[in-house]
Parts: sequence; C-alpha cells; structure tokens
Amino acid sequence: MTDEVQDIGEDRSLLLVDDDEAFLKRLAKAMEKRGFEVETAGSVAAGRAIATARPPAYAVCDLRLEDGNGLDVVEVIREKRPDSRIVVLTGYGAIATAVAAVKIGATDYLSKPADATDITNALLATGADLPPPPENPMSADRVRWEHIQRVYELCDRNVSETARRLNMHRRTLQRILAKRSPK
Repeated sequence: MTDEVQDIGEDRSLLLVDDDEAFLKRLAKAMEKRGFEVETAGSVAAGRAIATARPPAYAVCDLRLEDGNGLDVVEVIREKRPDSRIVVLTGYGAIATAVAAVKIGATDYLSKPADATDITNALLATGADLPPPPENPMSADRVRWEHIQRVYELCDRNVSETARRLNMHRRTLQRILAKRSPK
C-alpha cells in the first residue's frame, strides 16, 4: 500500500466526469490503483445524476463537456456534500475560469494534460498545503497548440472559421495544423 492510499481516508468514493472516453478510462484505472473507488460519467447530466444519488468524497470534473459546463456538477456535489474535495480540469487555463471554479467550490484547478499523480496531489492536499508544481509542465508552445486544436475541433475542423475566431490568418493556421504537436 502506498502513502497516497493511506491519506485518502475511509470514504474513498471518487467521481470522474469527462467526455474524453479514452482519458476517462485511463484516469479511472490509475485512480483505482491509488485506492479510490471510482465512478465515471461522460456528461454533465450523468455527473449530476451520480452526484445527487451518491455524493462522492472526491471528484474530478472536466470544465467543458459536450452537454454543458462541468461547474454544474461541482455545484451539485457542493450542495449534497460540502466536505467533498473537487478538482476541475480544463484544456485551457484561464484565470477567470479558475476563479469561477474555486468560487463555486472546487478545491483546485488543473490544466490538461494533468496526470494521475498531479490530480491525486491536488485531491489530497490539505489546508494551506499546495501540491508541488508538475514535474513536466506543458511548454507555452504546447499550450498554444492545444488551444488551437480545441478551437479547430469546436469549429468542426473548419479552417476558415477557426482562423476567424482565433484572429489569425488562414494560411498561418494551416501551417500550424500541418505540423506535429510541440513537446
């Protein structure tokens, strides 16, 4: 048994809410190995239903889901179980969103891609303890690339619309999309 498992406490229930199915499965397995009793939801509706029926001691919610905002799930959990520790994940780290997440009741806010160790540290941090900074944080180039990819996907892979929304020239965007992702 690892130290992390011993720090969890008696109630090890953990709700994971994310619409990225592959990420959700990987994270669920990793968190189970760390001693959590994991339940998963792929949407805001499913997350709210689980949070209402079985409010978890811990939760990890993606901010942007196909059917809405992950903060709606955070609100339900906070109502049903005020002592729950909640981490909000997002692909775009904006200060305004982080403030909103914490005001609504999130314990911490992490940018994707966060690994299971970062998430566990954030969930188990107590009081004024802050989890250590990530070992391998994303480079600024990678953050920019991730943001561009997300907007591109949200625009149904329409280069012209993505370029307009990002306020960038279409050819510049095409060159960025043609390259591999930065490390």
